[in-house]
Amino acid sequence: MTRAGVPADHVSIHVRDASTNEVVAELNPQEPRSPASTIKVLTTFAALDMLGPAYTWKTHAYLSGKLANGVLNGDLVLVGGGDPFMTSDRWWSFVQNLRELGLAKITGDIVIDNSHFAPTVESRGGFDAQPFRSYNVLPDALMVNFQTSRFTITASPQRARPLITVNPLPANLNIVNQLTSGAGRCQGYNRGVSFDTPSNDPNTVIVSGVLPAACGIYSINRAIMNPPDYAYGTFRTLWTQSGGVIDGGLRVGPLPADATRFYTHDSISLAEVIRLVNKFSNNIMARTLLLTLGAEKLGVPTTTESGRTAITAWLADRNIRIPGFVLENGSGLSRNERVTARGLADVLDAAWHSPFMPEFAASLPLSATDGTLRNRFQAAGMQGRLRMKTGHLDDVNALAGFINAASGKTYVVVIIINHPGAQAGTGENIQAELIRWVFGQ
Repeated sequence: MTRAGVPADHVSIHVRDASTNEVVAELNPQEPRSPASTIKVLTTFAALDMLGPAYTWKTHAYLSGKLANGVLNGDLVLVGGGDPFMTSDRWWSFVQNLRELGLAKITGDIVIDNSHFAPTVESRGGFDAQPFRSYNVLPDALMVNFQTSRFTITASPQRARPLITVNPLPANLNIVNQLTSGAGRCQGYNRGVSFDTPSNDPNTVIVSGVLPAACGIYSINRAIMNPPDYAYGTFRTLWTQSGGVIDGGLRVGPLPADATRFYTHDSISLAEVIRLVNKFSNNIMARTLLLTLGAEKLGVPTTTESGRTAITAWLADRNIRIPGFVLENGSGLSRNERVTARGLADVLDAAWHSPFMPEFAASLPLSATDGTLRNRFQAAGMQGRLRMKTGHLDDVNALAGFINAASGKTYVVVIIINHPGAQAGTGENIQAELIRWVFGQ
């Protein structure tokens, strides 16, 4: 820390023996700090502990009208239950199951009921003015494919305007291609391509800029539209591709009282969900977990506040006290969240002694193996011996998890650095020194 120029009062450390609870190293353990994505350790274990590893979310399809000979004379109502992992392939399966149940034509509208979650007043670009980035997507009770499509742009010297393809492609998406092909080398993350949406038309995406022909084929994922429009648009595309017909359009509203349930689609299990959250630091899935806890403990429509209340009560039941604790959305994509190193270690300790320890431990990235640790801690003997959640924001770098040391002992380790530039090499160098020391114990 001295060599890196990071003052001791900008760092918190807590290391304890997981079996004996003996504290072997501490530094400012009770100082509330910004944890970045290591807060997901708390969100995911609280969900696992409260709901159990086999918990699933339900997405329902209801018929509002009469079905005869494959024709629904009325509306199809899609009711979201907060499934955090309704990817495009699972959405395709949802559509196929409706078709296999004999539904071929819908004369009315597709009605989306997303009232399981209360409306949010946040802006998708509120955190860092990057509304097209998938990590900024806001929760919705019927969230499809993280509201994200892959834009593949093909440039060539023979084509004045590069070709744009989108997957998945919402039927109601309007793409305005203002790109031009240019000369020179292919450089930079965005390759000179920018995305915009008119304020009065969220279903239009304007793609502009100059893409050098040398880039050839370039792909980038972007969050687009709003949740109901995206869910409807992708549903309509898949429905049409499967041979189905829809005469109407989209409506957003509550489930009609006289509608009859037609099909229920189960999500993957919570144990599988927390693995995706922690291995790949998925923000929208973590935020959905927080809302789910609120729904299960305090009812619907659920809010972020009800999720925070559920976790606060859980901490009290677990006798985990965290001075200065602030929980905003449970994902770490926040400038307000605060936790102490000892508090996060107490959560990890509870997880280690839980019946669900195998499911939780398996959700954490493995050193030099997978997730956000796949390229870290590659020293001899360390591969696969660390299970730790990472956390990065501007001026924040953190690690929290378990180390299976060379001696065979397992240690709970938390290190949180809040210092200008900590997200870069400085923070990781300090972490590496601590991890090497603990591993040698």
